[in-house]
Amino acid sequence: MSIADRRDDAVPGRSPQRLLLAMLGEQLQAGVDRPVRASFYLEVLEDAGIARPTARAALDRMVLRGLLSRARVGRGVEYGVTEHAREVLTEAAERVHSPHPFDPVGRGWTLVTFTVPEGQRTLRNRLRAALTWEGFAPLRDGLWLAPGEVDLTGALEPLREELPPGCVTAFRARDLPEFPVDPSARGAWDMDGIRAAHDRFLALWSDPGAAGDASPTAALTMLVADWLTLLRADPRLPDEFLGGDWPAGRSIEVYRARRAQWASAAVAAFRDAPASVAV
Repeated sequence: MSIADRRDDAVPGRSPQRLLLAMLGEQLQAGVDRPVRASFYLEVLEDAGIARPTARAALDRMVLRGLLSRARVGRGVEYGVTEHAREVLTEAAERVHSPHPFDPVGRGWTLVTFTVPEGQRTLRNRLRAALTWEGFAPLRDGLWLAPGEVDLTGALEPLREELPPGCVTAFRARDLPEFPVDPSARGAWDMDGIRAAHDRFLALWSDPGAAGDASPTAALTMLVADWLTLLRADPRLPDEFLGGDWPAGRSIEVYRARRAQWASAAVAAFRDAPASVAV
């Protein structure tokens, strides 16, 4: 059974929303920044194993989240990428297309502490999700740690207008030899879980025929969705935290090989995606 034959709940992280974000990111990467008819998205998601009713519901949720705009043009329905979505996708693309996506940026550590009122639980969850994407993990109650020099301004830009003044405090740190961060930091991340995430990605995508009969656009969408899941799982820890057989290098090679396999045809399909026709 190919990856394309499996339902989205069979692959960790491959939700309809994650697939849509992956597809929209690739759409912008292809230079297509115009509304696209609904049927194009539905066809690609269906080819990726998502039933049309589920795909329609996912598109509607993206509209409610402010990531897509929806308009009826004649007998057709079109979806456009919003400015908020462009910000989110542009920030994600920097790591998706990074030549060294699993290496820390700079030396030392970045630490963050924040206080968000109980009544703003959704904002708090979004803040935690943004920090997790950047490699942060809770070190102590209320204190989050990430390897390297994280660009927190860019990471939190989509939330800046909603965050209460002074609710986030951040600073950079280096270890004192007598009090190294290493013992505490090792417990902040699940190293076995990170390795397992790489192993799952490699098991899914090492085979050039993994996507079966899926179209290049659907194959690339599934690949990037799984890549996003892996990037979220791997916090970019320094080499001294990793064993000599750490699988990140193999994951990069497999991702680039599969991407090269489908990217050209997928870009052509995005650029040919029609608009203003009936669904």
